[in-house]
Amino acid sequence: MRIALGIEYDGSPYCGWQRQDEEPSVQASVERALSQVADQSIKVICAGRTDTGVHATAQVIHLDTDVTREMRAWVFGGNANLPKSISVQWALAVSDEFHARFSAQRRRYRYVIYNRPIRPAILASRVSWEFRPLDATRMRAAAQHLVGEHDFSSYRAIACQAKSPVRTLYRLDVTQYNELIILDLEANAFLHHMVRNIAGVLMNIGRGEREPDWAREVLEHRDRTKGGVTAPAGGLYLTGVEYPEHFGLPTLSPSSVVW
Repeated sequence: MRIALGIEYDGSPYCGWQRQDEEPSVQASVERALSQVADQSIKVICAGRTDTGVHATAQVIHLDTDVTREMRAWVFGGNANLPKSISVQWALAVSDEFHARFSAQRRRYRYVIYNRPIRPAILASRVSWEFRPLDATRMRAAAQHLVGEHDFSSYRAIACQAKSPVRTLYRLDVTQYNELIILDLEANAFLHHMVRNIAGVLMNIGRGEREPDWAREVLEHRDRTKGGVTAPAGGLYLTGVEYPEHFGLPTLSPSSVVW
């Protein structure tokens, strides 16, 4: 049986999603918890591997098992064995055709910037703090240069292992709510550090250090060394993964959307 699950987590205590030998990871915690439910070793595959300190409200994973458990058991049994920073949101039996990574059609991320002179305490690991004033209007103008299908070489990590740097960015919205500036991005897929590098460029423009056209100029260089600073991980959230409707996966509920 193949089972898909939705996972929410605070990435602050972890080295990222992927299992590491000597560092705590979200994957290792999830596999340990689900293995206890199944009473056998469970390995999982995720929709998108998040980096150290990155959060998720809607990570999707799948596992294969020959044991029979109610879907309720995977959710509540899994959560009983997970740390408070990780939670199973739902579980659903799916066909073998489903693959958490390769069946995904679109992915959504949110980047949250806390823009005020005084650093936050409670939100310290959950937002990206910028003490210098940001102009959201300038950031919004710059963002429009990046929407569409492009070679995002300038916006990916130098160590990125993706075979192609070409991605289609369907949406890049910049919204301001008092001291919060929120970036919402949706694409067919994202490159390593792509969202954080885009955020770094937009923040540079928002501070008035560059003009909005600089976002396009960086894109056209196709050279990471010509790009901006990588923004901190704490402000980044994986907020959605879209699959073909016939799989029948649950949609993200409004209560699960951060901010």
